[in-house]
Amino acid sequence: MHALLLLLGAWLIPTRVAVPIGQVQKSGPLPGAVTAPAEQLGNAFAAVATHVKPAVVSVYSERLARMRGQEQSWPFDGDFLRPSLQRRSPFGRQAPSPFDAPDEGVPMHGMGSGMILDEEGHILTNNHVVNDVDEIHVRLADGRQFEAEIVSTDVGTDVAVIRIRGSVPKDLPTVSLGDSDQLRVGDMVMAVGAPFGLTQTVTLGIISATGRSEVGISDFEDFLQTDAAINPGNSGGPLVNMRGEVVGMNSAIATSVGQYSGVGFAIPANMIHAMLPTLAKGASVTRGMLGVILQDVDADLAKEFQLPESKGVLVADVNRGSPADTAGLKVGDVIVRLDDKPVTDRHEFRNRIVGMSPGAKARLDVIRNGKAQTLTAEIGKLGGAAKQAVPAAAPPADPQDHWGLTVATLTPDIARQLDLDDEKGVFVESVRPGSAASRAGVQTGDVIVEADHRQVKTVGELADLLSKARERNRALLLLKRRGASLFVVVQDG
Repeated sequence: MHALLLLLGAWLIPTRVAVPIGQVQKSGPLPGAVTAPAEQLGNAFAAVATHVKPAVVSVYSERLARMRGQEQSWPFDGDFLRPSLQRRSPFGRQAPSPFDAPDEGVPMHGMGSGMILDEEGHILTNNHVVNDVDEIHVRLADGRQFEAEIVSTDVGTDVAVIRIRGSVPKDLPTVSLGDSDQLRVGDMVMAVGAPFGLTQTVTLGIISATGRSEVGISDFEDFLQTDAAINPGNSGGPLVNMRGEVVGMNSAIATSVGQYSGVGFAIPANMIHAMLPTLAKGASVTRGMLGVILQDVDADLAKEFQLPESKGVLVADVNRGSPADTAGLKVGDVIVRLDDKPVTDRHEFRNRIVGMSPGAKARLDVIRNGKAQTLTAEIGKLGGAAKQAVPAAAPPADPQDHWGLTVATLTPDIARQLDLDDEKGVFVESVRPGSAASRAGVQTGDVIVEADHRQVKTVGELADLLSKARERNRALLLLKRRGASLFVVVQDG
């Protein structure tokens, strides 16, 4: 075998041929028939970039942070640049070095991207790009600079609308939002923004996946996944299809090294489009609520609930007095369609419900005891009085959402995976970044065994205690973590 490989190798090595001096042939360009397809594709890319870039802005922010003894507390991460020893801010003002005056505020400079929505100077960007800052400036593609102000934000989706302050120029270029529901995996897309401060950068890729949830970035997730290079500074910039339409807003990356690793996430344009009229007016987004606790249907559950296939969402609990309760939904129902559109999973269903206006009528096709029936529910208001209703067995989502926790009752299977012997408590499935629980140091995988000195055995018990703790804006939690116990104080604000 080795001899055969060696012989093949020798056979594949080209023979060198001596060419007399003066007879060397110069290679010219390849024939147009060969290069035309590539040139046409390149022309299309250039046309899209030329069309979109003028409406993409760089968003600069500044905040004065306080020094804490010998430590420096940096409020910015990801898209935000940490302070440097430079003596001048991006807009020409003299900025003190962090080491010159340790008792004074340290200017923290951040940078992201945005896109101009209309001739009135409204600009779309991420909430995390402009959240909790003192000053905002934008720089247009043509170099013009303006002060900007926040019009409204939506923390749940990480979306913000800002606006040029003062007199707005009459010749602002604008973007056009496309239909993100029409995107297919494999469609080519282009990302535009300011990665690492390199403004007006264009990268190319494809749609790698749609409907990504449980990423852990925001409360309501339905991300587009792309392999177009996205890095810190790209947040708030557009993801564009090959017609020059904005189909998403670049928001985050999955990485272990802090920069592009081939997996980026963008908020779909359709999710943004539904909120824009409200945000542009400076109002807060109102979301719908049904009042159920759901789980996805696997093959085993489909068999137990007499379902023809593993589709739909299983109702695990119904909050008393909620729209779902009033509509007649029951534990064990499987919702298979919402307003004549199939239900795929609980995240997709939840996003559709929260996207509906309170008071709207929702048609629910359910399977109960193997038989199909249709119910009509009047959508409630998320965060309204109905959300505080006492659940039949499991808690409402509000206490978890408020403190930034996603939890589950500790089952024997989970206990075995965590090497816990007969431990009782509530397992922390995830912690929302930037939430009260995250600031207190609660981590995914922790087990909450006590809240405010009371033993916790179920999610319902924890929810009741956390609801009471909201009155004083703090809760004392006893955690089990890798065999050790520790107390943490979770504070709101």
